[in-house]
Amino acid sequence: MTEELMLAGCLKNNAASQEALYNRFSPRMLGVCYRFGKNREDAEDMLQEGFIKVFTQIHQYRNEGALEGWIRRIIVHTCINNLKKNKKFADSLDIIHAKSIYINEELIPSIMQAKQVVECIRMLPIGYRTVLNLYAVEGYPHKEIAAMLDIEESTSRSQYTRAKAMLEDILVKKKIIQKPKDRISLVAAQG
Repeated sequence: MTEELMLAGCLKNNAASQEALYNRFSPRMLGVCYRFGKNREDAEDMLQEGFIKVFTQIHQYRNEGALEGWIRRIIVHTCINNLKKNKKFADSLDIIHAKSIYINEELIPSIMQAKQVVECIRMLPIGYRTVLNLYAVEGYPHKEIAAMLDIEESTSRSQYTRAKAMLEDILVKKKIIQKPKDRISLVAAQG
């Protein structure tokens, strides 16, 4: 079924069109939800809630930009709202990593290790993980992240910096990457 036919059917609340749209986009959107959720069940709940919003708001899609991008935006906002509603974003943030702000972008693992990296991202405190996902993966600017999460823009920036440092520490401990030699001298100089 073409995207145009799916959209036309969804606008008429046609179950077959809704199922086709869901089947086409749900695997990728589950990946988005999985990065925000605490576990697979949370991710699946967010996905279902997000697609309910997609189907109720489908009339607002204006064929400007990709349908997948429009759906993704709804899914991301659903995840954020879910975290805020359940006060999961309010988890305390470990600031012990504030000094460890250096990350060498060349050390990002290959695509073969992507699954391990996603699992390591999921180990971050929810606040760090959320900002890291929104900024580095979804591409939202800090100003928009701050508005979404009801935090200051500077808080978004510092949480992103701390998230990168903590993620690097986790990746080093799990031996996915090696500890950068030049970071040791930078951290020592700051201490």
